Amino acid sequence: MAVNVKLPDDLVAEAKRLGAIHRRSLPKQIEYWSHIGKIAEQNPDLPFSVIKDILIAREETADEEYVFG
Repeated sequence: MAVNVKLPDDLVAEAKRLGAIHRRSLPKQIEYWSHIGKIAEQNPDLPFSVIKDILIAREETADEEYVFG
């Protein structure tokens, strides 16, 4: 369900900038940050690199074949 939310202009500008770098739309960048924050809050002992790996693993599909090297 789509919901309109008011966000500070500087947050939106930063999300647009970083989203463009990582080829994410503005909503997808904010969603990505939301997932990071949720995982970090639930697991305060995890470093960012582990959280990032968790999100990458979630994006991969089970039927993708891993290519070594």
